[in-house]
Amino acid sequence: MSSTISVPVGSTGNSSKPVAKRIVSLDALRGFDMFWIVGMEGIIHALSTVINYPLITRMDHVPWQGLHFYDFIFPLFVFIIGVSLVFSLSKTLETEGQKAATIKVIRRGLILYVLGLIYYGGISQGLDKVRLVGVLQRLAICYTFAGLAFIWFKTRGRIVTCAFLLIGYWAVMTFVPVPGVGAGNFDEGKNLANYVDREFLPFRKWDGDHDPEGLLSNIPAIAQCILGLFAGLLLKNSKTPDKQKVRWLLLGGIAFIILGFLWGLQFPIIKKIWSSSFVLVTTGVSAILLATFYQIIDVWNHQKWAAPFVWIGCNAITIYLTMALFDFGKLASRLLGGPITEWLDHRIAAGFGHLVIEVTVLMFGLLLARFLYQRKIFLRV
Repeated sequence: MSSTISVPVGSTGNSSKPVAKRIVSLDALRGFDMFWIVGMEGIIHALSTVINYPLITRMDHVPWQGLHFYDFIFPLFVFIIGVSLVFSLSKTLETEGQKAATIKVIRRGLILYVLGLIYYGGISQGLDKVRLVGVLQRLAICYTFAGLAFIWFKTRGRIVTCAFLLIGYWAVMTFVPVPGVGAGNFDEGKNLANYVDREFLPFRKWDGDHDPEGLLSNIPAIAQCILGLFAGLLLKNSKTPDKQKVRWLLLGGIAFIILGFLWGLQFPIIKKIWSSSFVLVTTGVSAILLATFYQIIDVWNHQKWAAPFVWIGCNAITIYLTMALFDFGKLASRLLGGPITEWLDHRIAAGFGHLVIEVTVLMFGLLLARFLYQRKIFLRV
């Protein structure tokens, strides 16, 4: 990772060439997505204990089929990567060409993949405990293949590739039989994606003999990143009025949600195998969120409220890794645990002490993000 000292909105430092204004809403949406990982999830869970409100438990991932709020977090990040790579690779393509852009994409993908291995412990617990797949590894794979599609394919090629990945994944999941089970079974442990992990994915798997970020489900995840790419191309198009961009994102998002739920009647919405219907529904929601953030922040220019999200969004991967390597929860507990937590639980409400600790964890994350942002330190893979 390298440190670049540059303002997140504005020029590249070369005053002789005009540079398109950075889309602040994209940083804010990325930060909003990470905001839940940085600490808001923990706050919601702690709050559910304090007020004893069971609906808040829907913050958890759904056990298998269906959707809860938290199931949208990861696919939103995949979508945003697709949007962002349009802006990050366009200049390289224009100034250095396809070969240089390809090398850049592959190098970044490899670095992100290695960071993913480190995030899950690397070889610290032995080779058999290495997790070859995971969140950062999936982001690396999606970025790499969507980036290559952006570099080497035109619009028609990208559309065909995206459709082929989604439909092809549906076809193999539906029609290729699983030994001892048969074809078209989407239950956990009985579907083709889980079978492929069980037979061909070595070392540690998150769910016993299969993984929610497993081998086969990378196929539709790449397609989702390519769908984000199309949104990025729309935002980058200076000939399209902002009003039209927002309208197309909203209408496209609604259409994808409807198509996703219809597809889900046959190919259920299941995050842990990243079903094609799951891709369409979560892409639709992501497009609507992007349209909303873009309208409010970039079109209406209401930016102050989103400042914390921008802080996080400009260093999202850095914040994600930092909170894994340095346990802010333990630090908060050392400052506010023990007698303070007990006093808060006794004087205010059961669980309130833990809620204060979770709020403090979020504050640590925000302070770190603000520190990096204000000093114009942006760490990129």
